[in-house]
Amino acid sequence: MIIVQLLIVLLALYVGSRYGSIALGVISGIGLAVLVFAFGLKPGTPPTDVIYIIIAAVTCAGVLQAGGGMDFMIQITEKFLRAHPERITFYAPFCTFFLTVLVGTGHVVYTLMPIITDISLKKGIRPERPCAVASVASQVGITCSPIAAAVVSFVTITNTKMPELGLTIPQVLMITIPACLCGIFAAALFSSKRGLDLDKDPKYQARLADPELKEYMFGSTATTLDKKLPATAKASVLLFLTALAVIVILATFPALLPHYDGKPLKMNLVIQIVMLTVAGLMILTCKAEPKKVVSGSVWQAGMVAVVAIYGIAWLSDTYFAAYKGEMMTAMKDIVNAYPWAIAFVLFAVSVLINTQGGVVLAIMPLAYDLGIPWYVLLGVLPSVYGYFFIPNYPSDIATVNFDRSGTTVIGKYLLNHSFMIPGLISVTVSTIIGYLLANFIY
Repeated sequence: MIIVQLLIVLLALYVGSRYGSIALGVISGIGLAVLVFAFGLKPGTPPTDVIYIIIAAVTCAGVLQAGGGMDFMIQITEKFLRAHPERITFYAPFCTFFLTVLVGTGHVVYTLMPIITDISLKKGIRPERPCAVASVASQVGITCSPIAAAVVSFVTITNTKMPELGLTIPQVLMITIPACLCGIFAAALFSSKRGLDLDKDPKYQARLADPELKEYMFGSTATTLDKKLPATAKASVLLFLTALAVIVILATFPALLPHYDGKPLKMNLVIQIVMLTVAGLMILTCKAEPKKVVSGSVWQAGMVAVVAIYGIAWLSDTYFAAYKGEMMTAMKDIVNAYPWAIAFVLFAVSVLINTQGGVVLAIMPLAYDLGIPWYVLLGVLPSVYGYFFIPNYPSDIATVNFDRSGTTVIGKYLLNHSFMIPGLISVTVSTIIGYLLANFIY
């Protein structure tokens, strides 16, 4: 029954990932119904605290976008990249990384990717080099963002399992940010020499010889610099950055928080209050239209993530809670000898379900029950990004479409695609360095 029910869980996740969007969450609901009504398993607990935080953070980021703040940050980034076109392969991934860190979602890459391609082509640099690693870096940034679901979920689960620890978001970011920056640099270093130079690439030269394709590649300039932004765009960015700073400060110094029954206000509530407050202030002072919020790409992508995490986490919690004892018995020896091996599990699950927050919610509770030290789990946290492995994630597909040169590709054999090696290098280096840092510091 354990194996049969596991296959049902995996089938639900696989089918949901193939349909994409909210299907991952709702088809997980079908798997949940089968486990509960057909096999009689007790329903697990949906991750309501994490979902509320994601809703608050996504709403705030969506208001930022509606107020022109997102475009303001993209314009600053574009000016920086155009000022240093020869270093596009190194600078582009760090730009997409930090944009994700700021807004908590990698979907901001869609606006920047055509610009990265345009700069590369005009400079004669193979666009695959910066584009592929920049797409990877935009997702790597999720475990480094104070408002991303993966980070918030990890802190929430850790403090639930180990309330005496009092883990804070800054403690997590002290490990993930330097580790992931090293991983991105290693991936960019590899990417700087990958593939043939454009003047030696026969496929590109054939495209260049076609007048229509040449016009398609060079006939226009992808830019946001000519876009007129509202006067309040800068103010919305300042408000949003203030919200992030307040959250980090309050997480670092809990004595500043209100106390109830001798205990400080929980950080999950602090994040929600701060995010909703700043979102409201942006609507009142920055003329961010509520209708634009709900129609914006950031808010819509965030709500899709909420549904996915809701279904995935509930399904996985139901299954793992039912067989916790059996799994602990089966995995105890391996976990005791090689606790870092949980990184392979996190990576494999990510390949399947395409959401880092969902991976944390699905696997971390079991990892704690298996007795894996918290600092080990923190160190291997970058391994929750594995969905570059099968190139079906929206940012990767969009990057292929944005590269007008045709050098960023999904290969004939599916796995030989442009994102594979940069992704493997980035995640491997980030996880190893994160593991070493966490063990050294904590």
